[in-house]
Amino acid sequence: MRILAMAAAAAAVLVAGPASARAFCGFYVSGADAKLYNNATMVVLMREGTRTVLSMQNNYQGPPEDFAMVVPVPVVLQEENVKTLPVDVFDRVDKLAAPRLVEYWEQDPCSPPAETIAITGSAPPAGPSVDEDLGVTIEAKFTVAEYQILILSAEDSTGLEKWLRREKYSIPKKAEPLLRPYVAQGMKFFVAKVDIARVRMQKGQAMLSPLRFHYDSHQFNLPIRLGLMNSRGTQDLLVHILSPNQRFEAANYTNVTIPTNLDVSDETRRSFPAFYAALFDATMAGHRGAVVTEYSWDAASCDPCPTPPLEPSDLATLGADVMPGTTSFVLTRLHARYSAEALGDDLVFRAAPPIVGGREVMGGDGALERGAQQADVNTFQARYVIRHRWTGPIACPKPKRGVWGAPPGGSEPPAAPAAQIAFAPRNAKLATYLRQDVAEIDFKVSRSDPQSRFAPSGIEKGSSCAGCAAGGGSGAGALALLGLAGLLRMRRPRG
Repeated sequence: MRILAMAAAAAAVLVAGPASARAFCGFYVSGADAKLYNNATMVVLMREGTRTVLSMQNNYQGPPEDFAMVVPVPVVLQEENVKTLPVDVFDRVDKLAAPRLVEYWEQDPCSPPAETIAITGSAPPAGPSVDEDLGVTIEAKFTVAEYQILILSAEDSTGLEKWLRREKYSIPKKAEPLLRPYVAQGMKFFVAKVDIARVRMQKGQAMLSPLRFHYDSHQFNLPIRLGLMNSRGTQDLLVHILSPNQRFEAANYTNVTIPTNLDVSDETRRSFPAFYAALFDATMAGHRGAVVTEYSWDAASCDPCPTPPLEPSDLATLGADVMPGTTSFVLTRLHARYSAEALGDDLVFRAAPPIVGGREVMGGDGALERGAQQADVNTFQARYVIRHRWTGPIACPKPKRGVWGAPPGGSEPPAAPAAQIAFAPRNAKLATYLRQDVAEIDFKVSRSDPQSRFAPSGIEKGSSCAGCAAGGGSGAGALALLGLAGLLRMRRPRG
């Protein structure tokens, strides 16, 4: 249950910074010798039955010359399968599922009990043309916005590499071994050449129109390894999955839920991203190589809401228009952080049971719910709370402590999402922020710290599933749509 109203964190938390350093699930191609870097990617997948709609927003940093993206796809895409999207829908999804910070004030212990509110939870595609000597076939060719698109098939990765080089693309040296398994699996290759003259540049970065494409496949995977070919090191990968009444998790990696419903110090208001980065890193330290679930909730609701929930028009933009009859979607947010050396298999997804957690809900023992617990519906979020104890007079004979809500005379503002986590300082000390023990990361507060009294009475007694960790295996080869876009730069002909 949500108790009264929640006050927002300071506006400083909401100030936008640089784009998050997120992993690109493929590689770019270009023709100059200067290095290009993808430094921001957001992926939204929509899945129902065998239908997958993949939407991705990317940018790259490098000289403003023509370049292209290469993405492996399981089937031959036609023009009607591909479109560009507005940027703002990605911002909505990101904020809705982001970790959030709220503030509560203890209500007057002598006031009558407050009413509580339940949580609601172009031209036709050309025919195939075969490059006989290299075994590369152009299965389709069309233009969408600034993208000139080819759909390729290849008999072997060496032939594909030679074909790209012959077409004036400079391939990273380590590309061929990574291309090989995709060719062996019969994947097609979505090559989207970009006309840089039609792209908006911002601070040296090309802000590409987000791409969306859909296909049908029994596999629900996300190839990501090749996106590290042009990485500058450790990358964050955020994957958002929308599916009718269904949560998803990784099938081939350990899964863990982020510790949630933690009481934090007032200092957290000024450095929420740094706190969350430290909490995330501590979680990963105990579950190396894991994929972390940060959110699982009905996309049409939220509590608290850092931004309004998704509307039918947003869902249609992200793929509901090719899934007729579906109106109710669960939004799942998965977060991984890895380097080229640490990453093993591409991501494979599987359906997972509903979970709850991160709500202002007290159990039968009077303790605030802790961690993630299996339930009948999905209402799990990464939520962190600054609590202000009542400091006024208490004159009644039976005061009721521990009722939390808005500040005196306040109303209900939105929660503050943690933004730019990938760029947050990674040296923050959890002891600066946490006001209670956190068993999932083996953290204990100093009992001499007077601030530790901020934790609500009984909060240590709640049950949890210790992060809901689930063992992962080696995993099958990825057959998803997005995985291979990497950096290839078009080589300009010598004059």
